[in-house]
Amino acid sequence: MNQERAYDVVISPIITEKSTELSEHNQFAFRVAKDATKPEIRAAIESLFGVKVTSVNTIKTKGKVKRFRGRLGRRSDVKKAIVTLAEGQSLDYTAGI
Repeated sequence: MNQERAYDVVISPIITEKSTELSEHNQFAFRVAKDATKPEIRAAIESLFGVKVTSVNTIKTKGKVKRFRGRLGRRSDVKKAIVTLAEGQSLDYTAGI
């Protein structure tokens, strides 16, 4: 995979309580591009972090309609990926890429 495309596919890690609990099961959550496919996400994570990915699950979250100063607005849609790593593999978000 092209290194530039890998950076476009993986937007950011998701760091919440729930995603921290996932790391106990060797799973990690990422915000990814809306047009990214599971094989692209797998290749991007493997090339960027140098780990072996066993599975990728994706979630599309539709943006909510919210009011701002009396006007209707809409939050943008988000695609998330939950990546499961192979046994013995680990990932460190804090290390800069």
